[in-house]
Amino acid sequence: MSARFELRGVGMHYGPAEVLRGVDLVVEPPRLTAIVGPNGAGKSTLLGIMAGLRHGFNGDCLFDGRDIRAWKRPDLARRVSFVPQAARIEFPFTAEEVVLMGRAPHAAGLFESARDREAAYDAMDLTGTLELRCRDFRSLSGGEQQRIILAAALAQDPRALLLDEPMTFLDIHYQVTLYRTLRTLCDRGVLVIAVTHDLNLAAAYAQRVIMLNRGDVVADGPPAEAFAPERLRAVFDVPAELLTAPDGRHWIRYAD
Repeated sequence: MSARFELRGVGMHYGPAEVLRGVDLVVEPPRLTAIVGPNGAGKSTLLGIMAGLRHGFNGDCLFDGRDIRAWKRPDLARRVSFVPQAARIEFPFTAEEVVLMGRAPHAAGLFESARDREAAYDAMDLTGTLELRCRDFRSLSGGEQQRIILAAALAQDPRALLLDEPMTFLDIHYQVTLYRTLRTLCDRGVLVIAVTHDLNLAAAYAQRVIMLNRGDVVADGPPAEAFAPERLRAVFDVPAELLTAPDGRHWIRYAD
C-alpha cells in the first residue's frame, strides 16, 4: 500500500493561541509537495502532527487509514521519516554511525546487519556524504550535518519522508541537488512533503504547493495557481509576479 495522509478538521492551540484551524487535506504520492507560508503560519506544527510528534490537536490525522495517534512508534518509524531543521548530537559518533541510527526501526539484534550497512551506504551515496562517513559528526559544518541527518532518514527506508526546512545551512548547490533527489524519491513512489521558506525553490521543483496563513490553508495546487501574484501580496505582503521558463518551471520575481 502506498503512503497516504488524510487530515480532517485538524486544529491546534498553544495555550490561547490558535495555530491551525480546520485543516482538511489528502496527500499521497507521487507529487512532491511543499508547505509554505509566513512565520507563524502553522507549517511546522502541521508537519509535526503528520509525523506523530505533536499531540493535543483537534480533528483527525490518518496515515494509511489509521489515526496517527493509534500507530505504535516503531511501526510508524518503519514507514515515516522526519527530518528536523537541525539536529544536536553531543556524543562522538561518526557520520556513518549517525546514518546507521536511521536503521533502528528495522533492527533485529544488537548489531547492524549487512542490509543495514547497505541501506546506510546507499543513503550516503544519494546525499553525497560517503566521503564524510569516518568524520566526527560534531566536526561537520551545518550543511554537512544536515545532509547526514537526511541520509539517516533515507536509510530508514520510509514510505513517507517529511522534511522541516531541509535547506537550512545548505549552499545553493546542495539545495538544488536536494530538490532533485526529492523528485527522484517521488518517482520511486515515496511520499515527500517539505516545509520551506524558499518560495522560488518550491516554485521550480514542487508539483503541489500547500500555502498556510494564520493557521488556514489559503492555497492548495500547482505552483502556477498557489503563487498567483495577488495571493503572494495578500499572504507575504510583497508585490511579485510568477514567471515561467521554457522548460515549464516557475520562479518568482519580487518587485521594488
